[in-house]
Amino acid sequence: MLGLPKSTEFNRRIPKQKFYENLSVTPALKRIFVDQIKVIYWRNKIAAATMNLAAGETVTEIEVFEVRLAAPQLDASVLKQIDKEIPYHILFLLEYDGKFQAWTAYKEMAASGSGAFKVGTYYHTDWLPEQDLPLKVDGLNTDAVYENFVRQIAGDALQADRAESLKESVERDARRQELQKQITALQAKVRKEKQLNKQVQLNTELKKLKKDLEAL
Repeated sequence: MLGLPKSTEFNRRIPKQKFYENLSVTPALKRIFVDQIKVIYWRNKIAAATMNLAAGETVTEIEVFEVRLAAPQLDASVLKQIDKEIPYHILFLLEYDGKFQAWTAYKEMAASGSGAFKVGTYYHTDWLPEQDLPLKVDGLNTDAVYENFVRQIAGDALQADRAESLKESVERDARRQELQKQITALQAKVRKEKQLNKQVQLNTELKKLKKDLEAL
């Protein structure tokens, strides 16, 4: 897929029950797997052993999973469960009715050193023909290729004028999203508030939040 070389092809079907047989999976999450997903294919392995790439320090392999859906929506908790079960970085290609969305999350080794991964917020593209997905292998090692996949999928959300790491970009975007939620909630409070002195107080807080958002 994605025009990747034949040396990366894996093309193995993965039984979806593999991801919800774990006793910690809730009945609600199991139902999402059953109802929303038709089939999962492990399509490609991007690694130093399969492409002309150097090994990365934190990303050893990037797996390409094709997830065929029963409807054009998927609960991201499903992807998070798969990410937790697979100890590699994953690029998800969701397919429905011949169109694709690329999904991925910033994924890093947990600080505990237990080999577990910490999975962040998911970013995704619009529904597009496979050939129109904004994805290309860009970088000399697997760390760089993975970072560029995340930035390509996230688009403007992770584009930075300054020199910053992918982790810093993701953290800045998370802060931006949180500020935007706070601003929206505060604007609703201002509209409902009848007392003038409280309106003034809320508007002062609102101006500060907007200033913080602009600074990002």
